[in-house]
Amino acid sequence: MPGSSDNQTRSYLMKRFAEIGIHPRGKLGQNFLIDLNLLRLLHDSAQLEPNDVVLEVGTGMGSLTRLMSQSAARVITVEVDQIMHQLAKEELQDCGNITFIHADILRNKNRLNPDVLTAVRAALAEVPDSRFKLAANLPYNIATPLMSNLLLTDIPPYSMTVTIQKELADRITAKPSTKDFSSLSLWMQAQCRCRIVRNMPPSVFWPRPKVDSAIVQILYDKRLRKRIPDLEYFHEFSRAVFFHRRKFLRSELVSMHKDKLDKPAVDAIMSGMGFNDQTRAEALSVETLLKLCEVIRLRL
Repeated sequence: MPGSSDNQTRSYLMKRFAEIGIHPRGKLGQNFLIDLNLLRLLHDSAQLEPNDVVLEVGTGMGSLTRLMSQSAARVITVEVDQIMHQLAKEELQDCGNITFIHADILRNKNRLNPDVLTAVRAALAEVPDSRFKLAANLPYNIATPLMSNLLLTDIPPYSMTVTIQKELADRITAKPSTKDFSSLSLWMQAQCRCRIVRNMPPSVFWPRPKVDSAIVQILYDKRLRKRIPDLEYFHEFSRAVFFHRRKFLRSELVSMHKDKLDKPAVDAIMSGMGFNDQTRAEALSVETLLKLCEVIRLRL
């Protein structure tokens, strides 16, 4: 019943879905976190305060939404499925600080839904001394573009505490010279402090996904961000330098700006940075890649 924390158990979900005659939609990433202890851990790890404005993507039945509404000033929750959107509104009709949005959080792969960002900005303007946080059991297929693009906005979240595919969590937190270090590792770690809170097996979700998951906490750090003079260019650089993962760095740099930097110019940059023909991007530290990015940007 509305107000109960039991609406996220497997038995409740199955019964409720059967009453309505619907099934979880795999293509929308509808895997409900049915371990209530882990649901609470997700909530607690977000460390919500009374002046926080929280964005949740994937409302589901609203169990996490309810917990967050009790801790934060405002919760803006986004659900792409019309039926789930309506069910959550019914479940949470007694909560007065929740904004329900029926929409796709992504306008396209590289842009967030402007209506959602407008709602977040409006809430931040209304709450004194507010902080913006993302907290959610994210559908796997939107996790990367959502988190990446939020860091490109004028309102980067103070923190992002989310459940995601473990493979993605490993990439976000990966160290250089490991198989998981990638453009996403560079992009996130250049601006944030990232950690895995808890790994989770498929059995804590209904329906069970085919892969393991993890709760991650990503803390935006303004001091780290200040090292990046041109965020848009660094975003392009971080993707381009890892575009062909096993290629040598020299080849990637030649391909990246072949209309503006010829091979001798690239060789000069490589030599100046102390690199050789065998250097790969994945072997370099975040700090070194930031320096390389700026050297190239200033040559363009």
